[in-house]
Amino acid sequence: MAFDESTNGKKLSYDADVRSLEGQAESPQAHTALHRKLKNRHVAMISIGGVIGTGLFLGTASSLMNGGPIGLLLGYIFVGTICFATMLSLGEMTAFLPLPGGFIKLAERFIDPAYAFATGWNYWYGWTLTLPAELSAAATIVSYWDKTTSPGVWITVCLVVVIAINGLGVGAYGEAEFWFCSVKVITITGMILLGIIVDLGGGPNHDRIGFRYWINPGPFTDYYGYTGVKGHFLGTCSVATQAVFAYLGTEAVAIAAAEAKNPRRNIPKAIKRVYFRVLIFYIGGVLVIGLLVPSNNPLLNLNSNNASASPFVIAFNEAGIKILPSIINAAILTSAWSAGSSDLYLASRSLYGLAVSGSAPKFFSRTTRSGLPYVAVSICSAFAFLAYMTLGTSSGIVFTWLSNFSATAGLVTWFGIGVTYLRFYYGLKAQGIGRETLPFAPKVQPYAGWWCVCGSGFVLFFSAWEVFLVGNWSTATFVTDYFPIMFFPVLYISAKLVMRVRTVKPAEMDFVTNVAEFDAMTFDDPPPRNKLEAFWMWLM
Repeated sequence: MAFDESTNGKKLSYDADVRSLEGQAESPQAHTALHRKLKNRHVAMISIGGVIGTGLFLGTASSLMNGGPIGLLLGYIFVGTICFATMLSLGEMTAFLPLPGGFIKLAERFIDPAYAFATGWNYWYGWTLTLPAELSAAATIVSYWDKTTSPGVWITVCLVVVIAINGLGVGAYGEAEFWFCSVKVITITGMILLGIIVDLGGGPNHDRIGFRYWINPGPFTDYYGYTGVKGHFLGTCSVATQAVFAYLGTEAVAIAAAEAKNPRRNIPKAIKRVYFRVLIFYIGGVLVIGLLVPSNNPLLNLNSNNASASPFVIAFNEAGIKILPSIINAAILTSAWSAGSSDLYLASRSLYGLAVSGSAPKFFSRTTRSGLPYVAVSICSAFAFLAYMTLGTSSGIVFTWLSNFSATAGLVTWFGIGVTYLRFYYGLKAQGIGRETLPFAPKVQPYAGWWCVCGSGFVLFFSAWEVFLVGNWSTATFVTDYFPIMFFPVLYISAKLVMRVRTVKPAEMDFVTNVAEFDAMTFDDPPPRNKLEAFWMWLM
């Protein structure tokens, strides 16, 4: 690249500390560096199924009930386009600068430290509360078999698994996610295929469902009694908020970039796989759900005390398949463990990134000699105990509260990523740097960046609108859906006033620092020795 610094012919070790990329000096008393231990197959599988979890398997129940089969499908397609636009924008920046802290550090470089502060803390508390949401969902799933044991027992079991995986370091996390994600991908693929078979009458009861439920009870629901286009539109908007929770975590690839080997090669490959994940797993999954389960099925109500199964399990039970629902629920339970593990990973690394950028106490950036940010992991793990709120109310209700909060915080994060990318894009343009020199440069930019901003803002605007209807006020819903929206500008303005920093001008943006280090650690994959290796390289 024309704007690269010289590396004096030196090639950096892949497991070298990323301290040189953080601009910190190492002290013998305190370690504050991550290590690059995530392999290509780890990054690939994390991008495909790292956070496919209870949002898709369980959360779609309330979405189908609120939006109907067409509303469910349209809501997921709409949010899917925003998710993909976000990943294209984030992928371009991260492939160029795979910094510790991900987009938090990018916001600091291309906007200002105050914006990085607000974005980072929003991202942290969003993922910190997603972890107890996954744990409460796991308790909901287990109650399908065991309605006598306290949910607190199962929450504890899942929490121990999640903390153990993260406590063993990023290498163990990557390996665990590889196998967990493999199970999830096989499970969702099998459920989609089996769902099509059941829909066509291939189940034990030989009932050919077809598009029956699109006719009766209908393609849309009259959300809160509103009929016609208005009710259908608002019902679909309610689906969009839940869909965000299901899609959240695609940005895990960017956070993991700081601990991935050969990020300039592996990150773009992982970003491109998001398209297939959205199209096949999410869109295909909700299409099949809408075919198999009527939107007026009472078991879809997660706010009831008897919600214990995903729409897939409900459908296969109705089809007369006796043993399969238990097998599927067991696979979904492992997905809750996997998603919970990813939640803790993302929360701890974002807290680490805040500490590295100076937006949190430096104490949070301490790591073990092997590169585990143990302080950040410990602090984030403590918030998982919020899942024990299920002991005082339905686990399905707690899941809804926490998932709504996480979804809104996630939308604010996507909005922030879009703003950061647009600054990045116009900064390159102002300095005359061609995007063709970047490791990854999608041709749809800057339109994808603008859609990321506008689409996220649209969903945020209609978030939890139902609380303003006469006689439908809910303090819990208002707080969980609107707190992140109101708190983000408070964080930004407060940080701006305290830090007394100005917004970086496009002509002054730094596109040089750290570029040489990343260039030096980039290499071409060796050619495959046989057809099996060629297939594996294509797959991963």
